[in-house]
Amino acid sequence: MTKPTKWKTQREAFVESLLYLQGRQKGKITSLKTPWQKFNDATTDGIEWHSTTVIGARPATGKTLIKDLIVAAGFKLNPLTQFRVLEFQFEMLGKNSAIREYSQSLGVSYKYLCSADGTLSDEDFDKCKSYAKNKLQYPIDVVEESCNVMEFKEIIENYMELHSTKVKEKNSTTGKDELVTKYKNTIVTLDHSLLLDNAPYGDDIGMLKALGKTVTALKRKYPIAFIILSQLNRNIDSPERNEDGKYGNFVLDSDIFGSDALLQHADTLIGLNRPGYKQKLNYYGVERYIINQDPYILAMHFLKCRNGETGIAFFRTEFDKMNIVEIPTPPRQERKLRT
Repeated sequence: MTKPTKWKTQREAFVESLLYLQGRQKGKITSLKTPWQKFNDATTDGIEWHSTTVIGARPATGKTLIKDLIVAAGFKLNPLTQFRVLEFQFEMLGKNSAIREYSQSLGVSYKYLCSADGTLSDEDFDKCKSYAKNKLQYPIDVVEESCNVMEFKEIIENYMELHSTKVKEKNSTTGKDELVTKYKNTIVTLDHSLLLDNAPYGDDIGMLKALGKTVTALKRKYPIAFIILSQLNRNIDSPERNEDGKYGNFVLDSDIFGSDALLQHADTLIGLNRPGYKQKLNYYGVERYIINQDPYILAMHFLKCRNGETGIAFFRTEFDKMNIVEIPTPPRQERKLRT
């Protein structure tokens, strides 16, 4: 039996590229817009399908909230794009995530909704019910039971095949009609990478390497936009990196746990920092952005943008309302010239 080839002709690649550009030109193909223009500007006007976004941060920085807001606002911001969502939520129960959405939608605290900061009013409870009823129209599915990388792959493959359709389409090379499988655009989130079972790889680094290879294979085969949350190495908390106005204040790609395992597989790599929270900085980085120990300022470092520019964008966290909003870039400390 003749083995199938593992290559495609240059012609096929150029035909695919032109069809993609034409689709974007006519608005038939669009990126997934996020709630923040700064995020969209740093990427290809949002998150492209067939891509992987890795977001790394220390605990209590806001990475899960960013993921939640992208998913929660996705259907409203992208009304002309049909897609599904498959969330691997190993850190938080689905009901807790839903309550966070109520908090963001109503602009009230999570504690209040749980009647732990005053009693939830009947009016606000009815608003939660209305939000839930509206949200149930969207195709979102959740995996809460932990799994390993192989099971992760199998679940996604089964999911994509289940929601696929068969259509007749003209082959661009032969010109003949063929029955082809069409897969549904899907956001797949993983919160977070280290909560995958590392069997049979024996350690987390081996598991992350396998995860990187797996998501790359899956995003090439299916129109998936992966959003994977990861931790930062602890050395970002070291004293020498917490001095005002130092380059070490910034999150670097080497700070992402298992960066070598994930960096090459990520299309967009983001590091989050709240420099006024744990670092207690007045001036952030060698640019000496004026933070004044404000614990709610969030610095989003775009460390890798395969089809965009790296840089920093600033936001304000509103954890009481489960929201994150854009803010202007903070001013820099003026330096006096020596005389």
